[in-house]
Amino acid sequence: MDPHLLRTYVTVARLASFSEAARELGYTQSAVSQHIAALEGDLGAPLLTRRPVVPTLAGERLLEHAGPLLLRLDAARADVVRIATAPRYGLTLAATATALGPAVLGALPPAGVTLRVLPRTGIPAAVATGTADLGLVDGLAAPSDPL
Repeated sequence: MDPHLLRTYVTVARLASFSEAARELGYTQSAVSQHIAALEGDLGAPLLTRRPVVPTLAGERLLEHAGPLLLRLDAARADVVRIATAPRYGLTLAATATALGPAVLGALPPAGVTLRVLPRTGIPAAVATGTADLGLVDGLAAPSDPL
């Protein structure tokens, strides 16, 4: 079921007028009629009597479901947009394979951490260039290590 068609149906039923619904939705009256016909075809039942514009029994039942469905769709869209536009917070960790023992791996949170396994010599460069926020290496640090 197309949510655009459902939204059109709810508007027509609420206003009891194809032309008023068209005006409110910014469609032509013909487009509104096509939306209703398509929705009725999809569901296999007439949803409105035309003169006067009144929901049929099937149309009344659809109206009972339509409000919550459209609210859920709007909420889902808002959630996706919120997540997609939210600033990305996270940590990129560069480490040698041997620096990542089970204790370290188990301490990482399940989300928000990107792990890059690099050779020991690549970790200082990754941190220095900003491609990693933190670097872990195994062994002792030499006085000549840049970080």
